[in-house]
Order: sequence, then C-alpha cells, then structure tokens
Amino acid sequence: MKTALTIAGSDCSGGAGIQADLKTFSAHGVFGMSAITSVVAENTVRVICYQDMTPEVIQEQITAVCEDIFPDAVKIGMLSCRETMEAVATSLKRWQPKQVVLDPVMYAKNGSALMDPEAIDTLIQKVLPYATLITPNIPEAEKIAEMKIESLADMEAVARKIYQTSGAAVLVKGGHKVGDATDLLFDGQNVSQYSAPRIDTKNTHGTGCTLSSAICAQLALGKDLSEAVVAAKEYITKAIEQALPLGHGHGPTHHFWAFYPND
Repeated sequence: MKTALTIAGSDCSGGAGIQADLKTFSAHGVFGMSAITSVVAENTVRVICYQDMTPEVIQEQITAVCEDIFPDAVKIGMLSCRETMEAVATSLKRWQPKQVVLDPVMYAKNGSALMDPEAIDTLIQKVLPYATLITPNIPEAEKIAEMKIESLADMEAVARKIYQTSGAAVLVKGGHKVGDATDLLFDGQNVSQYSAPRIDTKNTHGTGCTLSSAICAQLALGKDLSEAVVAAKEYITKAIEQALPLGHGHGPTHHFWAFYPND
C-alpha cells in the first residue's frame, strides 16, 4: 500500500486540516500518517483559538514517520508562524521526500487568520523551495506574489511569479471567483486550466485541504502531476456536490462520497 504524510493543523470538528487529509488519503486507498503543527479549536462557524506545537515536537513527529514508514508523498497545510515553518523546512531538508504538495493555509473558511502575516516571507524563502506543487487560493496567491488577481491572465502571471520564486509548480485555485470554478496550473513549462461548474452550496469547509491532499494521494499512487490534478479536481467536485449539511456554518465536504453517497 502506498503511503502519505500530512503535516498540518488539526480541526476538531473534522472537516478540514489533518482530519480532512486523513479521510481523503483513505478515500484514495492510501495509508495516511500525520504530524500535527497546531491544535485548532474550530467548527463550521468560527475559529475559537489554536495552540502551536513546539518546533521539537513537530520535527520529532516527522522523524518518527520518516525513519520507519517513509511516505510516498507529503502534504503540508497550516504553518502558523516562523518557528513552525523553520522546523518543517529543517525536516524537509533532512528527509528529502520526493513529492511535496504545499497548501499555504492563511485563513479559515470563515475568514479567521491561521498564519502570522509577518511569517509569509519565511514561508516563501524557507518552505516553498521544497515543494513539488503549491496550491494557493486566490487571496493566498495574491499575498505570496504581491499581485492582484482579477482574471485568468492574472492567475497565470501570479503562478509564473511564484514558480520563479520557488521552483515549484503552482496550482492557483479559482474557487473565490464568480462563474465556473477554474483552477490554473503552471508547471514551469506548460499552462493548464481545469474547470468545473460552480456548485450552489455553503458547505465548503475544508475544500482546500481536501483538494491538496487528494493531489498528494494521487502522486503517492504514481500519477504524474497533470493526471493527479485532474483526478483530484474530479474528486473534490463530487465531494462538494454531496457536501454534508452539518453544523450551523460552512458544513464539510463529503470525503467518502464514493462509498456512501449523501442522498
């Protein structure tokens, strides 16, 4: 069985973060492992608070996994501060995983900040260069590239700028725009667009975590980057179509739609 490691924050309500990543890995038939960077008290309505793990605990979790069950692919999510980013970068340098999907989580679905804005330079300089693929949404891509996105041409320009900085392929997610949900991938040579009809639902908690972990799982299974993105896009579209109306805010996507549809 193929394996994947998620390095991210937890979501006690189960819709995002580590919990969403592990569910997504399982849905793809991949054995999931985790290194928790932050414990987040959140639900579908709000983020109450979070507590960062110490750099030592973060690194030792990654060591415990990599020295015993080396992952075929790694997904990175919430890195809230400089110390966390530096700890993860040190571990990536030590263990050199082949496939790394980095989702630069800056905000929760309700808009609550999950990354210190002053740490963005550390993310760019110390973590992004270890990534195979970076998957920012439009607000995150704008922050990283310091450019405004108002069109597909802008998405491409931002993706190219982030690639020049990091050397990693970039998938700019278009879910924050109106019209069809179009994501744009720049792999250093080619530009590809992946579109799906926009689904009329408020239940989109954890969509970014789920998409990035689905790509990670597909890479672990041996797909090339374009194939992995296509398959993950199809998976997240179905998960949103059958999203679960749980809680009083943005409900979670349905990670196991293929096994028990939400009728």
